[in-house]
Amino acid sequence: MRTSPPERTALYRERGWWRGVTVDQVFREAVAARGDAEALVDPPNKEDLVGLPPLRLTYAELDAHVNRMAGAFRRRGVGVGDVVLAQLPNIVEGVVAFLAAARAGAILSPVAMSYRGHELRQIIPKLEPKLFLTVARFGGEDQSALAIGLAADDVLTAPVLCIGPHAPAGTYALDDEPFDASGAETAEIEAADVLTVCWTSGTEAAPKGVPRHHDHWVVNGEALHEAASLKEGDTLLNPFPLINIAAFGGMVMPWLLCRGRFVQHHPFDLPIFLDQMAREKVSYTVAPPAILTMLLKRSDLLDGIDFSNLKCMASGSAPLAPFMVRDWQERYGVTVMNVFGSNEGASLFSSGVDVPDPDRRARYFPRFGVEGVDWSTEFPKKVRTRLVDPETEKEIRDPGRVGELRLDGAMVFDGYWKSPDLTKAAFDGEGWFRTGDLFEIAPHPDDRYYEFVGRSKDIVIRGGVNISPAEIDGLVESHPDVQEACSVGYPDARLGERLCVFVVPKPGKTVTLEDVCAHLKAQDVAVNKLPEKLKVIDALPRNALGKVLRRDLKAAAEE
Repeated sequence: MRTSPPERTALYRERGWWRGVTVDQVFREAVAARGDAEALVDPPNKEDLVGLPPLRLTYAELDAHVNRMAGAFRRRGVGVGDVVLAQLPNIVEGVVAFLAAARAGAILSPVAMSYRGHELRQIIPKLEPKLFLTVARFGGEDQSALAIGLAADDVLTAPVLCIGPHAPAGTYALDDEPFDASGAETAEIEAADVLTVCWTSGTEAAPKGVPRHHDHWVVNGEALHEAASLKEGDTLLNPFPLINIAAFGGMVMPWLLCRGRFVQHHPFDLPIFLDQMAREKVSYTVAPPAILTMLLKRSDLLDGIDFSNLKCMASGSAPLAPFMVRDWQERYGVTVMNVFGSNEGASLFSSGVDVPDPDRRARYFPRFGVEGVDWSTEFPKKVRTRLVDPETEKEIRDPGRVGELRLDGAMVFDGYWKSPDLTKAAFDGEGWFRTGDLFEIAPHPDDRYYEFVGRSKDIVIRGGVNISPAEIDGLVESHPDVQEACSVGYPDARLGERLCVFVVPKPGKTVTLEDVCAHLKAQDVAVNKLPEKLKVIDALPRNALGKVLRRDLKAAAEE
């Protein structure tokens, strides 16, 4: 049975897994140690994104920006434990919002820029935010109109704080907020208090909120700081949207702990990304497997980049090719770290420290926290993993047998936001988190490792963002000419997966991809959820109990 959050806090602090420090304490220590050093850098295309010139801030200057935003939160009625809903691209202000929430004792709930009214109408009632933080314009479009429309429909009752020029009537402009001491005071909070609620989609149709507290984020940063072998003053280049564990845990927190420079990138643009790597002397970054493979074959694109600074690149969301990991190590001296994770706290990574052999690092993940399997780094001591037969719930200890990965330990979340039934289903009878991901123990002599097999859940991961097929099915089936629909993912070299929808039209009706996409757009669905393929079939495949066999459609989707 899973213990209560207070019991876990006491236990994990007694073991030294959690230090009981807040994110604001970590940031203030960095400011004190590195006040005049450059800390945070905007993407070079910020003006095109939001109409503001790019900023380069020292730690002292960043501290002042955090005070200003924390003061703005407080003046808009945000108190300890209140929620700030944020929809921001990868600009300096996104990091400032995270740090300001930590200072003010607020809860930041960041959402993707692609979210439209459909998604926000599901999220806002669950959050009951006290403030909506967004940009006035994004890519030349009126981004604030989304929030204003939600307010007009009485979905959003909170004030709107806009970043950028030309904040519309009825909103507050961050530019009008003073740089004074009103936000400098740290709220009286505990490291066990929630700092963020990030959103994820599983097999359920509605998004699920994943709360994480300060202790979670600090240990997350410590784990990646150690795995990437970061040193004080290192530069991190972040192409991840600031909406989930990949960005906050994998990039922001390691940066704060190494007291280096954090360089923002948005959206992913390879020439800009490579230029930033060269110009900013990047020590650590992340990139999709397909990009890393392509760059090896187009070595001319890498001319002018000094790889003596680049210690590590993380990659994941799709299997890594051993030749790719090996070639980056042997040709450029760069370690490619294989990462597997989730917002709920699933965290496996094959680092160059624990898995120096590149072929093994591409294929396997360490069996962290398994009795009798020791590692040289500290983080594996703070997590437990095991494989379980999902049918019998018996633990799998032998190689070659597929089982579901179960997790316990310092990284695992406490439960879904205001969703007791979902939380109960997410943990097994012994309190371990059910990841829904299938692995097997590698054959001897590599039985120190897990090998990824697949997902038992049907989620589609497109560009690192989870898409619920069940949600898409329901939306497509609301089309007047559609009788049934089933959505599946299919492999894509750049995004990991794309979305294909199988449609059974109503008798005598014709349905096209354009029809379905127009129908989804009319419902204000996020653009990343629009299918790229549509296949018309006579009937959906079902088992004897009538359940749709989604997996049977995957092969057809790849054609």
